[in-house]
Amino acid sequence: MSEERPLEDLAALLEDETARRILTEIYRTPMSASALSERCDASKPTVYRRLEDMRRCELLVEQTRPDPDHGHHHTVYATNLERIVVELDDEGIEFRIDRREPMADRFTKLIEEM
Repeated sequence: MSEERPLEDLAALLEDETARRILTEIYRTPMSASALSERCDASKPTVYRRLEDMRRCELLVEQTRPDPDHGHHHTVYATNLERIVVELDDEGIEFRIDRREPMADRFTKLIEEM
């Protein structure tokens, strides 16, 4: 979701209690959809829909983690959302979404600035 998209798009998503709970749960610890379903007391289809909505709005990232116990891998979700800033001035309402920058991107930027 670029900052050009209307505030209403983001507000509609954040109005949903399940979406807010998911963001809160994955703020510090990435989780699978199954874990989120349990933690948020929501069905898996509901959780998957909210995750897709948040992915489209660029409020989360998907990560693949190996599962050493079963020899497979699974997808976990983490928020890259740091804060949403809404400012009111004489010209109207503006908003800004501050996102966490992945460690690899921060490292690349540091090297490029040297």
